[in-house]
Amino acid sequence: MFQAKHGKTIKMFLLDADPEGRMICELSNWTGKAYRIPRGKVKDCVNRPELKSTAVYILFGRPDSPAGKSRAYIGEAENIYARLVQHVSEKEFWNEAVVFISKDENLNKAHIKYLESRLHELATNTGRFQIENGNTPTKSSISESDQAEMEEFIEYVRMLINTMNFKVFEPLIKEESGVNIKAEELILKGARDATGKGKRTADGFVVFKGSELASSTVPSFPKSFNALRDELLNGESVIEEQEKFILTEDVLFSSPSAAAAVIMGRSANGLVEWKSKSGKTLKEIEASEIEKANNAINSVS
Repeated sequence: MFQAKHGKTIKMFLLDADPEGRMICELSNWTGKAYRIPRGKVKDCVNRPELKSTAVYILFGRPDSPAGKSRAYIGEAENIYARLVQHVSEKEFWNEAVVFISKDENLNKAHIKYLESRLHELATNTGRFQIENGNTPTKSSISESDQAEMEEFIEYVRMLINTMNFKVFEPLIKEESGVNIKAEELILKGARDATGKGKRTADGFVVFKGSELASSTVPSFPKSFNALRDELLNGESVIEEQEKFILTEDVLFSSPSAAAAVIMGRSANGLVEWKSKSGKTLKEIEASEIEKANNAINSVS
């Protein structure tokens, strides 16, 4: 049976009256609460008793290089403030923490161990972030009813984390009901064995696993794209087979042009290099989409 999705209200409170300071996020009709805490603000949480409670948390760090992945560590604690203080002195990579507690203090040790394990599993399977946990967290055994409650808790965690723009649990290509990903696939072909398949996303442009980078670059290839390409070639995202450089996973680029340039080994305008199977350029596709939207508005008015 079809169930309509209803809107959600998210309340954000800036504890320090500063967008870059501490933030509390609450979701309508949810007993959980999220705290976003910059590393330098952990010390200012000493007088917040709710942060002396049981929680699951994620530490976030920026990538070490342009082609690198952002970093994340997923953990649990019975006194989250004490644990964050410990991480300030012991873990260097992170600059922000997001903490999830229960407003009714209904999370026990078994609950947070279950949450830690499931969130680690989701983040690992998604592959967007480099997960810094040295060991895979053990999933606690909880009752069927508790498990159902924790899975609902996880859905709200994912919603709030996305709202904060930490897409650690979201795949690069999001599956949507009724959307044919193959129909939206764009194709690129160039010299020196360059072939690519990809798709526009809300985050940029994703080039699909199996695409082939050009075997060499032209002398005029911009240094910034050359560095990005070299980093991919030297990393785990590309393998060399029979003198071909093949992507081993989907790779997110900031724009269609960046994706096209790295694959083709030369400067490229992604709006004209990426084409549909029928031969339409991305530029033509986007112009057609805007025209359809304008026509729809005009027909209503």
